[in-house]
Amino acid sequence: MTTRPDAHGGVIHDIGYRPYTGPRLGRRYATRSLYVQSLRAAFGLGRSGRSKVLPFLLLGGMAAPALAMLAIALFAHLDRMPKDYADYLASFSVLPQIFLAAQAPVLMSRDLRHHVVPLYFSRPATRGDYVSAKFAAMFSALMIVLALPLLLLFTGAMLAKFPVGDNLLHLLYGLVAAVLYALVYTALGLLIAAATPRRGFGVAAIMGVLMISFALANLTYALNGGFDPARTSSSWAFLISPSASVEALVNRLFDLSTDDFSALHAPTGAGSAVFLAVLLALTAGGYALTLRRYRNV
Repeated sequence: MTTRPDAHGGVIHDIGYRPYTGPRLGRRYATRSLYVQSLRAAFGLGRSGRSKVLPFLLLGGMAAPALAMLAIALFAHLDRMPKDYADYLASFSVLPQIFLAAQAPVLMSRDLRHHVVPLYFSRPATRGDYVSAKFAAMFSALMIVLALPLLLLFTGAMLAKFPVGDNLLHLLYGLVAAVLYALVYTALGLLIAAATPRRGFGVAAIMGVLMISFALANLTYALNGGFDPARTSSSWAFLISPSASVEALVNRLFDLSTDDFSALHAPTGAGSAVFLAVLLALTAGGYALTLRRYRNV
């Protein structure tokens, strides 16, 4: 007598798959890999040739004026560079802003649009690991864009045999400005990019926030008597704009561009401390809100 198999029973078939027996590299390796992949994506590496055009064009746009100044300083036998390091970043600040607006959505919006974010959180990386890796990658990419021209200017100063100590000190001032720009831009850019899966909306929103806030800061500054040297209180208007806040703080902290009336300066006294506190609050707040955004993804 034969017994019929249970219709509700299961059958296990061995089809030859072998389980993974290699090393388990864990969260740290996953976070580091995500950071490297995101940094490469910020410059279009590992993607199509068209994806590399804009980031490297902007990187070249930041470096080209520095190379031109280097040539002018060498052939005209100047005793100093045409622009100081921190002033250089302020003069060409629109290029890093375009880089941020174009590449922050690449790091954040694409994952949301293709619904792959939950795959990162399956194991072993956490939401905090994801946000920290993306933040570090965007910050590193901006630092490359911002620091490269400063290093070229310093190289030109050494080739022109300008004073080493003075240029090294001003290079440090410029690098401090670069760090502040990169921190604030990264916090705001990633927060905005993480709010929408549509890259076009992210690009427009980031540029809109940076450009409109800068215009409002300068308009408020002018309406409050900013062109009157005696009205130093009008400098508080620069807090409206992240980029203007960084420029004004750096100029005040390091006593730069004191002979240029059009240069931005934070208010005297406790003004520098307030400006620094606002910039740090923007950075920390942007990071915290981005992390909160991914709690529901």
